[in-house]
Amino acid sequence: MTASTAVVKSAGESRAMSNPYVKQWLDECITLCQPDKVVFCDGTPEERKRLFQEGLKTGDFYELNQKKWPGCYYHRSNSNDVARTEHLTFICTPSEDMAGPTNNWMSDRQAYAKLKPLYRGCMKGRTMYVLPFVMGPAESVLAKVGIELTDSLYVAASMSIMTRMGNVAWDVLDKPGNANAFTRCLHSIGDVNPDRRYICHFPLDNTIWSFGSGYGGNALLGKKCLALRIASYLGRQQDWMAEHMLLMGAQAPNGEKSYIAAAFPSACGKTNFAMLIPPDRYRDWKVTTVGDDIAWMWVDEQGKMRAINPESGYFGVVPGTNSKSNPNAVKSMQKDTIFTNVALVTLDDGTYDVWWEDSDMPAPAKALDWQGKEWTPASGTKAAHPNSRFTAPAINNPVLDENWDDPAGVPVTAIMFGGRRSKTIPLVFQSFNWIHGVYIGATIGSETTAAATGAVGVVRRDPMAMLPFIGYNIRDYLVHWFHMRKKMTDCPRIFLVNWFRKDEKGRFVWPGFGENMRVLEWIINRAHGRAYAKETPLGWMPRPEDINLEGLTIDKSDFVKIQTISAEEVKQEIISQEELFLKLAGDLPKEMLFQRELLISRL
Repeated sequence: MTASTAVVKSAGESRAMSNPYVKQWLDECITLCQPDKVVFCDGTPEERKRLFQEGLKTGDFYELNQKKWPGCYYHRSNSNDVARTEHLTFICTPSEDMAGPTNNWMSDRQAYAKLKPLYRGCMKGRTMYVLPFVMGPAESVLAKVGIELTDSLYVAASMSIMTRMGNVAWDVLDKPGNANAFTRCLHSIGDVNPDRRYICHFPLDNTIWSFGSGYGGNALLGKKCLALRIASYLGRQQDWMAEHMLLMGAQAPNGEKSYIAAAFPSACGKTNFAMLIPPDRYRDWKVTTVGDDIAWMWVDEQGKMRAINPESGYFGVVPGTNSKSNPNAVKSMQKDTIFTNVALVTLDDGTYDVWWEDSDMPAPAKALDWQGKEWTPASGTKAAHPNSRFTAPAINNPVLDENWDDPAGVPVTAIMFGGRRSKTIPLVFQSFNWIHGVYIGATIGSETTAAATGAVGVVRRDPMAMLPFIGYNIRDYLVHWFHMRKKMTDCPRIFLVNWFRKDEKGRFVWPGFGENMRVLEWIINRAHGRAYAKETPLGWMPRPEDINLEGLTIDKSDFVKIQTISAEEVKQEIISQEELFLKLAGDLPKEMLFQRELLISRL
């Protein structure tokens, strides 16, 4: 530790320094980054308020009108730093084979050598915030501790919402054998230069280094970096799974509760589905949210798959969120929320409000857009960035599941895969078995959205919606899915859904949103062995009479259209999957080859 660094004394500081592994790592990072001050955070609401007050002085935050938005603040990231930068995200291992063909790879030695000069002195004139946090309920068998060092007020405040932060982390590390069991997370905004931006994961060292980005997915290192990339590697070593999945509960009128895990690529309706409000015809059903983005799953002693949500908050996409599309998300963001990269509106009394496209609020006469530029409805540009976000505590959710924080997790009845496809893929079908389901999940494609940098609207293969998040070789990842089947006595049933099928005029056929409950009902009944389905080349499909269409604007003929599969289109789909298969080349698990051949023979 440098002599010029001021350490703010606190209970957190004394607990950190009592752990020799934490102390050694902290000393190394403080010596490297040379912050003026080190603050140990405790994750309390009082501390978060202090961080916001500090951020008001530095310009990191704007306080919103507290009558309308109690406890809410606004943050604007750099205009070149508004989404996950997958091309600058690396898996850093001794051999390229460990990272596999779908990850950007850098040798671990090379990565440390490249990033150390960037970190050297990067926090001069800044404060280093020490953020001890736990992913998952602290008493869970899967709970993981991370410590993030950051020079960002936004990251410090956001992590106290998104994770269980503070003494709970030190308590877990104090347990016998746990002293060195933490993920080392080093983050600096640097100079926000894309040419000096790296998000590097070192799975063998349980370490994450992120430099040059202040955006959520690149900077909140407990989220995608730890809870998916590092955790997926740990899961393979320890016989569990870290997946990019929502977790929801659905309670039938007779009281039967089913839990569903669902994997959709970013901006494909995952948060909406996790907070689904059943339509009037299903008012006797109750849908609850366990998690909206990430699920950690394992097989219990009875051979049943169970899951927890490792996060304690939501980092949701704002544009398009309103009382029709997701009323529970609207309620979740009403207090104690950070809004990022939406439009900022100055009210008559001088206080601030926020606005975004397709919100419940009328467009303001003028505002500052997501870049801080003056905006009016006549500007012809988006006021809110398409990937602007809200960060809200899970406890704000009015339909939060009673077991969302249960260390024992919840039993998984069904697994759903989905994507945004305008044609070819039907509304819903079920896999023939687990092996076939893994093939379906591994070959899903989705038309790209603004959640990641790059072209929008291109069909991208996204295995299990995990392509950007697998922390090791995709070959071994798929083998791990097949391996998990051997541990289960009764595995969850696997389904594929596509809410986004369009007609010949380019209009969505299925109404979506709350009406997805009708499809969910069939899925739950199928998983419990109660619903009929017909065999098709793709899998088990419902007939029009198997889905409740009463009260919808579509009829049975429309339903037949969105369930119809064209042999020619499916053949083209198989051909387009070749890109993924060729990447794996000779490493493709044999089960994948068999399932593809079986599909071709059925066609």
